[in-house]
Amino acid sequence: MKSNLLLIIFTIYGSIMFGQVKLADRFFDNYGYVKASELYQKAFEDGDDSEHVLTRLGDCYYNNSNSEKAATWYGKAVNKYDDISSLYLFKYISTLKSIGHYAEADIWLKKYLLLQNDDTKISENNSEDLLNYEELNTVDKSLYITVENLSINSKFSDFGSFVQNNTLYFASSRRLDENKKYGWNKEPFLDIFEVAVKEKAYELEFGAPHLIKASKVNTDYHEATITISNDGKTMYFTRDNVTKRNELNFDKKGTTHLKIYRASLIDGQWSNIIELPINDEVFSTGHPSLSADNKKLFFVSDREGGLGQTDIYEVDILANNKFSEPRNLGPRINTEGREMFPFVSQDSTFYFSSDGRLNLGLLDIFKSNIIKDSLSLPQNLGAPYNSGYDDFAYFADPSDKNKRSYFSSNRPGGVGNDDIYTVYSKVCFQNLTGTTRDKNTNDILGNTIVKLIDETGKIIEEVVTAENGAYEFTLECNKNYSLVGSKPGYVDDKANFNTSDKNEIEVEQDLFLASLVVGNQIVIKPIFFDFNKSNIRLDAQYELENIVDVLRANPTMIIKIESHTDSRGRDKYNLSLSDRRAKSTRDYILSRGIKPERIESAIGYGETQLLNKCSNGVRCTQEEHQLNRRSYFYILKK
Repeated sequence: MKSNLLLIIFTIYGSIMFGQVKLADRFFDNYGYVKASELYQKAFEDGDDSEHVLTRLGDCYYNNSNSEKAATWYGKAVNKYDDISSLYLFKYISTLKSIGHYAEADIWLKKYLLLQNDDTKISENNSEDLLNYEELNTVDKSLYITVENLSINSKFSDFGSFVQNNTLYFASSRRLDENKKYGWNKEPFLDIFEVAVKEKAYELEFGAPHLIKASKVNTDYHEATITISNDGKTMYFTRDNVTKRNELNFDKKGTTHLKIYRASLIDGQWSNIIELPINDEVFSTGHPSLSADNKKLFFVSDREGGLGQTDIYEVDILANNKFSEPRNLGPRINTEGREMFPFVSQDSTFYFSSDGRLNLGLLDIFKSNIIKDSLSLPQNLGAPYNSGYDDFAYFADPSDKNKRSYFSSNRPGGVGNDDIYTVYSKVCFQNLTGTTRDKNTNDILGNTIVKLIDETGKIIEEVVTAENGAYEFTLECNKNYSLVGSKPGYVDDKANFNTSDKNEIEVEQDLFLASLVVGNQIVIKPIFFDFNKSNIRLDAQYELENIVDVLRANPTMIIKIESHTDSRGRDKYNLSLSDRRAKSTRDYILSRGIKPERIESAIGYGETQLLNKCSNGVRCTQEEHQLNRRSYFYILKK
């Protein structure tokens, strides 16, 4: 007998906990994270430390941007369950990082990588970017890529951008003295120019281009394609092979080759020009580019031993104007064709142009991770960077907040032979405006909390409306969002919507909250009971939480509960059934921490107070009978 009693007790206890978690799930699914976390935590305190409860507690705080509490609950989950989903490991690592627990995050990062070892997107080489993993592997449809021809382009050749300290350096064949022209294209020889540049609301504003401030950098022949050290004190540039008399120096076949030179910034002028020892009189060396740490120099050469017409090489920069032996970057980069114009971005991504690979036309721009991963294969940047023409000399400005980059091209539609283009990603956005109102009266509701929620359920922004009930959010295009309006004494209102792909349009979405207190009642949606039963169902618990919230917000409020049935069934039985239901409703409210003296009475009136004609013996529809099955919550003291 005793064992049976214990079994019954444990069964009831387990059912209560299960129901509590189910109720928490209902609030969680409707973005009620505060209420959900309260219920999940109560279940945990009652002994439910299941993976579902622990991770849901983590999610409640994660979605509310409370990293410290999220890390606590995710930590309990990942330490208890070895086979937990890698998604929660990812979130745990994220929250640990956000609260500064880097050492612990690194420990879990290794476990995460082991779980992901069959995913080719993750490797030890990019593990430091793990926390951006989802972002890096998702195409962001909210970005518009804009390509613009620079206003500084001339009718001549302009190419080879480099930006530092609000100055754009480039090569151009524009010259005041056009008597000397390069025989290959009948244009003047190239010089290095500079121009002041600043950005305002995505627009570039340029000063007047002029020759680079330098002593003996530009000559009567070609100078082009520069790179400058991070400290701004050293510049490498390409120049024709000239003699000490400033005349072209030809080899035995009558060809003049390119060489790389170095200049130092002294008193605001580039001077102290030194030829690099990696040059030679019988082959060309040009297009220099520094590595992100300035310890290596990449360049292009047609020297013997290469794989194609021109290959890309690297050398280590040593002390006292010395360099290591040049190293060919090998077949992962170089082909039988032309590889030219190397550039290394701040994150060590390697960019170059090639006509020896599958491309859209002639020279195309490629990128590679070869600096971090020697087995990495190049990737064509595709349109709009590449076209059916020559596209080359890619440069990414590390200081630009819009991640602006530059490239050069002879594509149609330009100003001259070669032109410089700029590319930037402009976020497509829409403005959402709305007003919070009373659902029944349409009156404006001020001081209402409005939450903007993304498609993962994370609250990304929260505002409190002013007295005029107005709220405003900036949304990204092509996204799914939800809005939730909350105010004490009102039922939350929720709106789900999708943004389009149209930029800078206005979107309107009002929220309508139903007052819980109407006259002398707390009004909620009907509480349903199973046929012939008085236990509180899950959907009824969800609604009764509104009563709990009102009573918590008004600590001196006293109410009474009335329960009514329809006329079907015996009158005496209905009276008893409604009374049991009223008291079950009362007991649920008391179980949520409301003191007994705040509920004066809970009485059932059966079918004695019908609202319509549906008395005994009258044929009525289900809807008409339903009108009579109701509960009232009268306010006796506010």
